[in-house]
Amino acid sequence: MLYIGVDLGTSAVKLLLMGEDGAVEKIVSKEYALSFPFPGWSEQNPSDWWKMTVEGLKELTEDCSKDEIRGISFGGQMHGLVALDENDEVIRPAILWNDGRTSKETDYLNDVIGKDKLSKLTGNIAFAGFTAPKLLWMKNNEPENFARIRKIMLPKDYVAYKLTGVHSTDYSDASGMLLLDVENKCWSQEMLEICGISEDMMPKLYESYEMTGKLLPEVAQELGFPKDCIVAAGAGDNAAAAVGTGAVGAGKCNLSLGTSGTIFLTNDKYAVDPNNALHSFDHADGNYHLMGCMLSAASCNKWWMEDILQSQDFVKEQENLGALGENNVFFLPYLMGERSPHNDPFVRSAFIGMSMDTTRGEMLQAVFEGVAFGLRDSLEVARSIGVNPDRTTICGGGAKSPLWRQIVANVMNLKVDTVEVEEGPAYGGAILAAVADGKFQSVEEAVQKLVRIKDTTEPDQILVSKYQEKYDKFIKLYPALKDFYKA
Repeated sequence: MLYIGVDLGTSAVKLLLMGEDGAVEKIVSKEYALSFPFPGWSEQNPSDWWKMTVEGLKELTEDCSKDEIRGISFGGQMHGLVALDENDEVIRPAILWNDGRTSKETDYLNDVIGKDKLSKLTGNIAFAGFTAPKLLWMKNNEPENFARIRKIMLPKDYVAYKLTGVHSTDYSDASGMLLLDVENKCWSQEMLEICGISEDMMPKLYESYEMTGKLLPEVAQELGFPKDCIVAAGAGDNAAAAVGTGAVGAGKCNLSLGTSGTIFLTNDKYAVDPNNALHSFDHADGNYHLMGCMLSAASCNKWWMEDILQSQDFVKEQENLGALGENNVFFLPYLMGERSPHNDPFVRSAFIGMSMDTTRGEMLQAVFEGVAFGLRDSLEVARSIGVNPDRTTICGGGAKSPLWRQIVANVMNLKVDTVEVEEGPAYGGAILAAVADGKFQSVEEAVQKLVRIKDTTEPDQILVSKYQEKYDKFIKLYPALKDFYKA
């Protein structure tokens, strides 16, 4: 039997074909455009997602026995607002997770509705990237479009709808909308009222490993897939990545160094940190998790390398780095503002501490270290409430760098495990499809049998001590610059 995982990312859709033994048969990636109509805005056309997904599915399965394809599921970029009209046509381009236009709406929710009330209703406070502030922005700025809304979808769920004709979402992805009662796993009626919408506009809720439908006949015919091929709800990209790296069940941790950066901490009980600096979400295994999210992680390195140095030789540039723990240059990794733990859409990146003898290697090293320090900010919040992992898995493009993994291990004082299959969200999606098909009894059973650790980077306690001194300086920089950027 074969299972397909679809990772609907910000810059591309990645599709993975997995055998029932967990072996990856093939991977295909299809890019699409990202639009920035105004400073701080970030949009995409859902039709591009669908077009590239269909093309990718055809290419992915062109050499396999299509009769063996049993299921499809997803990992997907979270928070994006896809608004559909009465004919299920897209009303406007999707407003994405890294869009920063909703500062007024976010302030309204946090300051007028109140953080305590939001936390009580949803387990979270408002962040600029969440879906609820986007709805309020649309209501305030595009009232004619807002009045046309009949269904509200998330990005991956729009693709799932095009496959099945079913309006569905899963609890992990819905957790990031600020519309879900995360603890009780249902839509918050009060939050829907605050945003001026009704429950019949919302998709039906499923666990990530549950089947939502089967392929529409015309879709199955176009793809050449079996008519009984199932589609499972899937998960938000970070929850799917956690499944793909084995971070299910209580007490696990996964770091993602993708376009954004996340620290994902699993729990079998619902928990909220007192200041709501971390997100409290449902997990794809049916339980819960805490998550800290940086808006820019590996994208900081991509920006530095391609836009500033105008180089794509990532490996060669890393050969020029100096001794770890000795760098006196700091980098604030806030190219798109920041979410966790600062919740500040106005802050921006900065290099600090350069001198006449500063090298390009030290600048690159500062980028790597700045992202690691930013992730540690969220880890320290978790540690403050007694969540204190001693190891983590890691995934994402940045995780392919042994040097970056070494920096992360020592900055965060964690053992860092890499897994045999490093395609976190896509692999997690394929695993969820297999669980939905009944191949495994649970997500936990599936990852125990399929996910294997390949290598471990151990922290060096001498470097841990040196990086502690650097981190103590790093955490003074954001408070010193916060008011400057806000002004």
